Amino acid sequence: MEIVEGVAIGCAVILGAILFLFVRRALVTRSGGIIRLSVRTSTMLDGRGWSPGFGRFAGDELRWYRMFSFAVRPKRVLSRDGLTVERRRLPEAQERMSMPADWIILRCTSRHAPVEIAMARSTVTGFLSWLEAAPPGAVSPRMAAQDWPAA
Repeated sequence: MEIVEGVAIGCAVILGAILFLFVRRALVTRSGGIIRLSVRTSTMLDGRGWSPGFGRFAGDELRWYRMFSFAVRPKRVLSRDGLTVERRRLPEAQERMSMPADWIILRCTSRHAPVEIAMARSTVTGFLSWLEAAPPGAVSPRMAAQDWPAA
């Protein structure tokens, strides 16, 4: 009888964890603006350290959530203000096995540290548009006042 109770408790815990993951994802994705996004969390080994997840645009922030995590808060937040794209490239060697073939890797610099993010080719255009956009009534920090023609 003790074995049956132990198995039942184990199954209940596993089902509860799976249910929690689905509820967490539903809470995070409920307001739209979600993209599939991988972030390189470690650069110790070439081509490794990529963690799959999804990003959510929230105003001037891109909030990145790990795919397989119980955390409700984002693992990383990238602010539009201090974020610039240094270069873009295709996945190389080991990276080809950990992400889809049509993904692009962007090496960005933020105020805190450099970060590499990978996303689908079709998503890069939207990401770059969001990065260069400014809220209504504000001037984008990437466009200095001298860039505007004189009136």
